[in-house]
Amino acid sequence: MWTPIALTVSAFSISVYAQAAFPDCTSGVLASNSICDTSLDSYTRATGLVSLFTLAEKISNSQNESPGVSRIKLPAYEWWNEALHGVADSPGVTFAAAGQNYSYATSFPQPITLGAAFDDDLIFEIATVTSTEARVFNNGGRAGLDYWTPNINPFRDPRWGRGAETPGEDPYHISRYVSRLIPGLQGPSTDKYQKITATCKHYAGYDLENYKGTTRYGFNAIIKPQELRDYYLPPFQTCARDSDVQSIMCAYNSVNGVPACADPYFLQTVLREHWGWNEPEQYVVSDCDAVQNIYNPHAYTKTTYEAVAVALNAGTDLNCGQAYKNYLQGAYDRGLINTTVLDRSLIRRYASLVKLGYFDSPSAQPYRRLTFADVSTPSAEALALRAAEEGIVLLKNDGLLPFKSTVKKLAVIGPLANSTTQMLGGYSGIPKFAHSPLYAAQRAGFNVTYVKGTNINSDLGQSSQVLAAARAADAVIFVGGVDLSIEDESNDRETITWPSSQLSLINQLAGAGKPLVVVHMGTGLDSSSIKSNSKVNSIVWAGYPGQDGGTAIFNILTGKTSPSGRLPITFYPGEYVNQVPMTNMSLTPYSSSSIQTNNPGRTYKFYTGTPVYPFGHGLHYTNFTTSLTPPSQTTYTISSLLSSSTAKYPDLTPFLSLPLTVSNTGNVSSSYIALLFLSGSFGLKPYPKKSLVGYQRVSNLGGGKSTSVTFAIKIGDLARADEAGNMVLWPGDYKVGVDIDGGVSWSFTLTGEKRVLDTWPAAP
Repeated sequence: MWTPIALTVSAFSISVYAQAAFPDCTSGVLASNSICDTSLDSYTRATGLVSLFTLAEKISNSQNESPGVSRIKLPAYEWWNEALHGVADSPGVTFAAAGQNYSYATSFPQPITLGAAFDDDLIFEIATVTSTEARVFNNGGRAGLDYWTPNINPFRDPRWGRGAETPGEDPYHISRYVSRLIPGLQGPSTDKYQKITATCKHYAGYDLENYKGTTRYGFNAIIKPQELRDYYLPPFQTCARDSDVQSIMCAYNSVNGVPACADPYFLQTVLREHWGWNEPEQYVVSDCDAVQNIYNPHAYTKTTYEAVAVALNAGTDLNCGQAYKNYLQGAYDRGLINTTVLDRSLIRRYASLVKLGYFDSPSAQPYRRLTFADVSTPSAEALALRAAEEGIVLLKNDGLLPFKSTVKKLAVIGPLANSTTQMLGGYSGIPKFAHSPLYAAQRAGFNVTYVKGTNINSDLGQSSQVLAAARAADAVIFVGGVDLSIEDESNDRETITWPSSQLSLINQLAGAGKPLVVVHMGTGLDSSSIKSNSKVNSIVWAGYPGQDGGTAIFNILTGKTSPSGRLPITFYPGEYVNQVPMTNMSLTPYSSSSIQTNNPGRTYKFYTGTPVYPFGHGLHYTNFTTSLTPPSQTTYTISSLLSSSTAKYPDLTPFLSLPLTVSNTGNVSSSYIALLFLSGSFGLKPYPKKSLVGYQRVSNLGGGKSTSVTFAIKIGDLARADEAGNMVLWPGDYKVGVDIDGGVSWSFTLTGEKRVLDTWPAAP
């Protein structure tokens, strides 16, 4: 990693730093090498650079903490940088001391809260700000250019400790999320220079940390081809095939017996050949120590030498960790690898740096002119607040919210009422500020009494103070839920119920006789008893709302902003954790002699139980009605739908555009998210209950006003995989319905022979 130096915000200081921080293409060995010839393509330039390396230098630069090559004045480079929801602490990102330049960056809500906004344009704006600030930190010598974000594994099981890092449980939704995130991070594909490198992770089938002794490092995920294609892989296809992401991270786990970072089927056959992800600048990085894990605990090879060899040969170009550094020489000596495959991995990565302008003069690059004045700007801070407001979901409301003017004195209670860093969630940086709910209540002009009352998971013995504060208030706000002490990387949950200390305190507050709002932070919890308690007037879910989360919450509570978020996950009852183990990767219900209870199915697509709150749930302060304008035709022949297609991929062929009229029949201006679900009897049984195939966000529709949106449905939105993983357009009866109840719907039929849209390559 580069040694940071003090900078003043001026073009002069940036250019002086650039001479020290970036390779020198004006003199020395590199200046006469093709790496510095800007007239050449990135592959040729990178090939010239790698030709200068000795074998030992090639091996030493195969890890994330690459030392560079001092004899040719190639600087050290740290590939591991994080920016999940803003520039974040990581080995490659260094924040300065408080009060200095580079001491903060904008911290947006976690992806789970962003997912609740169902706002693709918002995601693009956030990614654009994040990549701008990443470039600023790079210009200041405090970050690299390669960022290991986003996490796009669908949030399959509510216990997963990293679920908050994702936009939710639905693969269509995640695919749309990344289709806007990647261009925002990497910049326009037509530009000469890429802004930063994004990394889609974790490929594939990764959503378990530590479940009853089974850890991610050695877990073998058994996944049927059909469910791989329908559920686990669509977001990665969007990253690789449709969004040209520059990097992909292979996961810790095995899929069907082969560790992900050692599997040429996934890394070569599917990724590079089938999806065409094969530009010279595109590379695969391992999750950290995942290469070492191929040997232990996976025991896929007999030695670590073999482990590094199978990973490199399969297409894992960069090792996060030191297995390559420590064992590639031995693998080479044993004839397990050759210089051709080693060079390939290096050329891919250095070609990506060429595309980022790493070797070129800063005078030709607009991104190199960015300064710390471009970090946490007023517009970026406003965007972080807007993102939190859009992602907050109103789960329950009996009319208490928004607060009336008669509510002047508040009791603000709970373990997260004064939370700051807890609102940020995982993979966070240091924001310029973190406004807690308590801070926001005070700034909103209320007379506030604050009592913590309980820790996240333990009682504080403050019941008397809590009840005294509640009885003296006009309304009570309890802010609790879970945080990273309960759910985090390496830490799956064993329960999905509210911590008992919090639930006990909520019940006491409900008996205090004052209006009560429960604000729920973190991911899903069984709120059944709170939901059914008539003395709990309102429930608001905020997830991890970021640096201005407290302000956003109070803007919703007071009606300054109307709630419009929709749950991007299913909220399950507590007994769900006893009905199906996390290690079972199947989404569909089944019965097994090895499991004493029946699997009730997973996600809103297949869950056969009654959710506490379903995927897509979200209330408003007004009322909306919708009406579809469907085509007069209700029967379509499959062959005719594809006969004139000119799309590069048949699944991208348009089916039809479906107009929807949205009317705000109340008197409060509000945004509205129109969700479109597909259901029907087609493909293999069991049929999904429904599947999301479209969403549109209507912003700030005034009371009594109407507007129109259009759902652009593609042929691929109607397809389902067969047993072999082929994507098929099936004959059968179909229905699209608006919102989670599908009350407004249109039915149609596809006739004729089924048509394979995408033939899935068979695994060896």
